[in-house]
Amino acid sequence: MGSNAATVAVIGGGVMGLATAWELTRRGHRPVVLEQFSRGHAHGASHGATRNFNNAYQDEHYLDLLVRARHGWDALGSPGGEPLLRLHGLVSHGDVDIASVRGRLAERGIPAEILDAAEARRRWPGMRFEDAVLWSSDAGVVRASAALLELERRIVEAGGEVRWETPVRDIVEDASGVALALPDGTLHTDTVVVAAGAWTARLLGGIRLPRLRVTEETPAHFAPRSASDAIWPSFNHYVDTDRFPATVYGMPTPGEGVKVGFHGVGDEVDPDARPHRTTHADVLAAYVREWMPGLDASSAAPISCTYTSTDDDTFILDRRGRIVVGAGFSGHGFKFATGVGAVLADLALDAGARAAEPFRLR
Repeated sequence: MGSNAATVAVIGGGVMGLATAWELTRRGHRPVVLEQFSRGHAHGASHGATRNFNNAYQDEHYLDLLVRARHGWDALGSPGGEPLLRLHGLVSHGDVDIASVRGRLAERGIPAEILDAAEARRRWPGMRFEDAVLWSSDAGVVRASAALLELERRIVEAGGEVRWETPVRDIVEDASGVALALPDGTLHTDTVVVAAGAWTARLLGGIRLPRLRVTEETPAHFAPRSASDAIWPSFNHYVDTDRFPATVYGMPTPGEGVKVGFHGVGDEVDPDARPHRTTHADVLAAYVREWMPGLDASSAAPISCTYTSTDDDTFILDRRGRIVVGAGFSGHGFKFATGVGAVLADLALDAGARAAEPFRLR
């Protein structure tokens, strides 16, 4: 175990905690990251090869965060000779005002164009389209597992520390700092950033948080039927919710197939006793059969992950005393991680800093 004192500690070694720690090192600090599980674990929301880099947002606070995140991903370079953003593009269609989204992206200089259904079918023959679609070439996926490794490498290279298998038992704040109870002692720190995903509410019983629902989500990878169906964008499909339970999202994952899932439809679970139970499998297969003729609907390989969500899906980025909170990201947070890390670092280093108003605790 390292030193028993640090200027800033970060609880949580998922993408948000690691991105925050990396941002702190860029500002000359040497943070300590404390993660209860081992490197590469699958108990939370950050594991897996890919996450959607979906830029189809309209709200100012998310577009600001997206732009900041884009700079962060670019600054991380190309570990393994490949950028962490694989920009194969994003298609959005269905019950959504694509003209409005296109206009908001254009205001930020983010490329986006509207294609008619025939052109979309020509470009992506494995998918079915009934109406015009929004196409953005500056989107795709984040190489998720590679990003975690690169963030950790950057933190350690800059003199920070990542302690795996180091759960935090208690957080005690007083006028002089914060004491973190660990299995083999106490770590004293000036400020702590809590980015603990599904375990946030348990750690922060003394702070009034909005409800954080922890759900087990089970998207699946499906196999393309033929090599001719091998060209896939990332996608959002705002479906008829009388027929399907929620918006559909997905992306290609090389070597695994095309990931397809319903957004935020899983059962509420205890993160320490996740049942790993697949839900909505039949209706997901029915969706693929109807809307993705280029995929074999019988080939589903389910994936289990957790979402930790506020009731309105808005992130929490705020500070109370010496404790900084980053929570409620699951389902659409990973793409924003480097931007979130920058905001949480702002909050950790400046007690007067504030995130955008929608992200603040009430």
